[in-house]
Amino acid sequence: MSQTHDDHHAPIQESGEISEFEILETAVRELAIEKGLFSAEDHRRFSEWAESVGPAGGSRLVAKAWTDPEFKARLLADGTETCKEVGIDWRDPTGSGTPSDYTYFYVLENTPTVHNVIVCTLCSCYPRPVLGMSPDWYRTPNYRRRLVRWPREVLAEFGLHMPPEVEVRVHDSNQKSRFMVMPMRPEGTEGWTEEQLAAIVTRDTMIGVALPQVDWTASEAPSKVGA
Repeated sequence: MSQTHDDHHAPIQESGEISEFEILETAVRELAIEKGLFSAEDHRRFSEWAESVGPAGGSRLVAKAWTDPEFKARLLADGTETCKEVGIDWRDPTGSGTPSDYTYFYVLENTPTVHNVIVCTLCSCYPRPVLGMSPDWYRTPNYRRRLVRWPREVLAEFGLHMPPEVEVRVHDSNQKSRFMVMPMRPEGTEGWTEEQLAAIVTRDTMIGVALPQVDWTASEAPSKVGA
């Protein structure tokens, strides 16, 4: 089937340009500081905390689910409640009760026949308590608008080519629902510890634009081909 959309679109990539959401955030923040809702120092401290979270919480969830079937069942049934077992409370994720993170959290399991990927078509809703701050490309209109229409083409731009027999399901986040992908455990990891497994569950694998690899972690480059 021939494609009917513009084949000359810009690929998914990070941008140095200030987005409309960043402009809006700056305006609202400055107004809130002016009105005394919080101080500039309060905002700085929160931003420092938020940027330090990272995807480690999500990696722990997936690694534990890979090794503990009972935990996996609980996580898939009630992600919000089960997160507490690894120290993540969605109802008070920062210790200061961030209302925007009071949501229902769903974990989506990949299988040999189904591949899940997440997006927020309206803005940039993202499971911050488990994945930290969203990457710049996740917030771009390019990703948000195109993923729901041409998911296979967008995934291919990340280097992920899904076979035709695998169904690709796109999950659109919203104000009260957040999603995270549980990727399939790769072959060659038999006997690994939870810590070893967590290291290969990177941010992009839990967004759904990549698959875990035994030679790739967030802190170590993959082995060179032919090395």
